[in-house]
Amino acid sequence: MKWFKLLASGFGALSVGSASILVLDEKNIIDLTDYPVGRAARTGITVASIIVDYKYALFGLDKETNEYETAKSKAHARSAKKMFNLCWKNRGTYIKVGQHLGAMDYLLPPEYTTAFKVLHSNAPQSSLEEIEQVIKEDLKVNSLSDVFEEFSPKPLGTASLAQVHKATLKSDGSNVAVKVQHPRVRDLSDKDMNMMDNALEWVQYCFPEFDLMWLGIETRNNLPLELDFTVEARNCKQAKENLKCFDWVKIPKIYDNLSTSRVLVMEFMEGGQVNDMKFFKEQKIDFNNVSSMLGKLFSEMIFVQGFVHCDPHPGNILIRRRKSNSSWFSFKSELELVLLDHGLYRRLSEDFRYHYANLWQAIINKDLKGIEKHSRELGSGEMYPLLTTIVTGRAWKVVGDQGIKNVALTKEEDDEIRDNAGVFLPHISQVLNRVPSEMLLVLKANDHLRGLEHMYGVRGHLSGFLDMSRCCLRALRELKVNRTRKLESGISLQWSILEHTLTLYIGLFKLLAYEWYLWFQEVRKTKRKSSRQNHQVTETTDSTMTGNAFVLEVPG
Repeated sequence: MKWFKLLASGFGALSVGSASILVLDEKNIIDLTDYPVGRAARTGITVASIIVDYKYALFGLDKETNEYETAKSKAHARSAKKMFNLCWKNRGTYIKVGQHLGAMDYLLPPEYTTAFKVLHSNAPQSSLEEIEQVIKEDLKVNSLSDVFEEFSPKPLGTASLAQVHKATLKSDGSNVAVKVQHPRVRDLSDKDMNMMDNALEWVQYCFPEFDLMWLGIETRNNLPLELDFTVEARNCKQAKENLKCFDWVKIPKIYDNLSTSRVLVMEFMEGGQVNDMKFFKEQKIDFNNVSSMLGKLFSEMIFVQGFVHCDPHPGNILIRRRKSNSSWFSFKSELELVLLDHGLYRRLSEDFRYHYANLWQAIINKDLKGIEKHSRELGSGEMYPLLTTIVTGRAWKVVGDQGIKNVALTKEEDDEIRDNAGVFLPHISQVLNRVPSEMLLVLKANDHLRGLEHMYGVRGHLSGFLDMSRCCLRALRELKVNRTRKLESGISLQWSILEHTLTLYIGLFKLLAYEWYLWFQEVRKTKRKSSRQNHQVTETTDSTMTGNAFVLEVPG
């Protein structure tokens, strides 16, 4: 057994501490990160180290004991650190996968998600010289000064595939944000994905109960789109058109003449990240308002438009106060959301939207037959309660027995879900392998938004369900009409359209009435509380006056 422990320790040390560069002499320095052989070796050593660590740490322990749980948690922490270091050193595609893992609270233990969440706002930077070289190659210029009056050497932010610098255009003096792809990330992406596929196969072979191959498939399918910035430019314009119904959503203008597949020049927009608590306090921004805006925005995208921003981590959404309105009376929101990084969108099929909207309506209305029917249509099979828990982030007994709109999320419920995630991990992997690929990206977006709600302390707030239900009703009217058009015509079609339209307006009226009812209840509660406080103040005042009178009456 000693050799086994030595091997595990040796692998761990190599995976965490392996050098990033190889110095041949003063003028020849090879960065192993830029060579597939170095990246493959680091990946192989890290994965082997993690597998050996788990096998050794848990060997001979009874799964039902606290000793097993403690050993497993420590193994999680060690492995998460090794995985994080692997992602950080190999950069590029590895950072992208790490960011995805950081949002998967419903699947991975907290030791992993906590470690990887760092990558949402912090990633390795490319040097200014490397960035300048990419710009010169793609824009066919001799230097940055040919295009930019000023170019900040320090990036505004660094992501997995690119980093963003603030600059001033030489042509008209406009402030712009310049997104530049990290050099060689595109060249290495195919080889990186092959390495990851191999690593996932090793994990599946050693731990058959954990099937994470879907993660590799999704990353491989989406990566080419994210590496082509012309796709992002098109997505940006489409999203701006789709979301013009919200005057408080701002999307940067793209400078097409200065943009290529590796360089994207866009309007510079200021604001604070939606997870910047210090900014919220300084600007006196209400968490509930921001949460409501995010809910409306993504419900519109998912259910109504079917064109979804699938990477809404905090670094990609800014919040800011609207500039003063010219009119003293306005219904406009005092806040604006700035939506950035439009590289990864997914166009949802009508069939998926139909069943997903129906699933949410069934969940909100505690319709168990509807939940089962539409979950099965989405591929859950007999594990529809588990899919419902993944989609809502709520315990099945709450969804099925009490209803999520009737019971606020408690710490006990949240802890129960997290504790059971490890127990049901094999089943969760099975469900995620069964559902449509669209679901995986929608879940990714949900995970990011749910994380923000948790941070704001408004997770499971009823107003969010009401906004979502409105979007579901609007979407279902459109989708049902489209389905009817394929089956009916003439007067029958017109009657069906009228029926679906009436159903929509009746549903919207019910939601409005319910919202007014909740408002009335809140007003009554506030008045009662105020009345009790005034009564207490009156009693205290009377008591004080009586006490003072008594003092005055005491003989000297």
